[in-house]
Amino acid sequence: MGNQAVSTVNNPYGLTGILNSGDIVAQGVVLLLLLMSLMSWYIILTKLWDQRRLKKSARAAEKQFWSAPSVKDGVERLKKGDNFRAVAEDGLRAVSHHEGRLTDRIDMHEWVTMSLQRSVDQVNSNMSKGLGFLATVGSSAPFVGLFGTVWGVMNALIAIGLAGQASIDKVAGPVGGALIMTALGLFVAVPAVWGYNWLLGRNKVLQDALRNFAGDLHAFLVSGARVSTGPEMGGGARPTAAPAAAVRK
Repeated sequence: MGNQAVSTVNNPYGLTGILNSGDIVAQGVVLLLLLMSLMSWYIILTKLWDQRRLKKSARAAEKQFWSAPSVKDGVERLKKGDNFRAVAEDGLRAVSHHEGRLTDRIDMHEWVTMSLQRSVDQVNSNMSKGLGFLATVGSSAPFVGLFGTVWGVMNALIAIGLAGQASIDKVAGPVGGALIMTALGLFVAVPAVWGYNWLLGRNKVLQDALRNFAGDLHAFLVSGARVSTGPEMGGGARPTAAPAAAVRK
């Protein structure tokens, strides 16, 4: 049985064909979708890393901070740059600076509440950065790909009209190649939408943990006792109130 010759046919209508022989609009659409995809994956991976660190910080705060003999010692047990440490420092700083002239008309409860709320809002704002870009990519990438498809089909029909030939090979090839743009748009949009919803759900869990920590800290700084609905993890003694000048910038 003789060897059969294997012939390879180059596809002039695929993605390579668009990049090599497409006009500047088609190449620009492909480049834009590529940049959107790279940025989406960068945001997803970096946000997952940030969430992992914050979740680790939440466990450390529950086990180490609330088992410390004092609030000041609990703060020192947390790593520098830790978001939970930053919230605790802001709370202690609010207590130590409450006697200033500008805060004479505000009671301790409201002053500590405002300080902790600002600190928590800052952390939540940092956690939400980039999610808006994912939502934008998820909603706009299919339309960018559709624009590329419409542009490719339009150019193909114009070329067919100028050539005066409407055979199947003259129609199906260019039109099929133009549909690649729509597929690329969906390929970019689907991970962005999934990543956005997934990160948003994980953010909510971490934000709840941060608000609970701030609420317990507020109750302790104001009344000297932690208010918690569940058993304390770590099993240690509750921290005692720190002196007014415990934390200074």
